[in-house]
Amino acid sequence: MTISYIALGSNLGNPAEQIASALQAVAKLPECELLAQSPWYRSVAIGPGQQPDYINAVAQLQTQLTPWQLLHALQAIENAHGREHHQRWGARTLDLDILLYGSKTVTDSELDIPHPRLQERNFVLYPLFDLAPNLALPCGTTIGSLLARCPRQGLRLYQEN
Repeated sequence: MTISYIALGSNLGNPAEQIASALQAVAKLPECELLAQSPWYRSVAIGPGQQPDYINAVAQLQTQLTPWQLLHALQAIENAHGREHHQRWGARTLDLDILLYGSKTVTDSELDIPHPRLQERNFVLYPLFDLAPNLALPCGTTIGSLLARCPRQGLRLYQEN
């Protein structure tokens, strides 16, 4: 079994509902066990045009799936939540990204692990740190040291209205 960390984000439809439903779907994946989830955060959208804020979280998953099997399972969950790929960094009902897969590094046309922009995204680093404050990337860089260089600007804990 391998410990994997999955980023979840949504800013269309009912984002809180999308994240809750996605976590339930991730928990039901075959050969996987959802171990923990971070607190949820609200973040300012990055990307083109005016977009609603995102709700973001990170899930800790134990899995026997390969990284590619896990990727395809996550894409199926995105599709079931109405995800459409029209515009890079555009608004979306659900975005699921593999951040880390054990200490494995993967770089191919389909998948990059660790996630290539992990170190610059506060909406990933803060919830990841909440789950695993002593976690390190395969290269040895700690999440804490990345967090120290990543401002919290525009990121706050999600509070249901």
